[in-house]
Amino acid sequence: MRTRIRELRRERKLSQAELAEAVGTTRQTITSIEVEKYTASLPLAYKIARYFGLAIEDVFDFSEIDEEL
Repeated sequence: MRTRIRELRRERKLSQAELAEAVGTTRQTITSIEVEKYTASLPLAYKIARYFGLAIEDVFDFSEIDEEL
């Protein structure tokens, strides 16, 4: 699943480790989400979106799921 996490993180000059600590996960998890090897759980997606002050839909691209319906 595509996300805007890398873009949002860079805009705010945050490292992956800093974002991970802020949302209660590991740097490796953030890396995996950014390179589309892992899809964030709903609670983690919510935490990430809330951290950036955005709706989940503004951070995560759900178009692939919409196409399956």
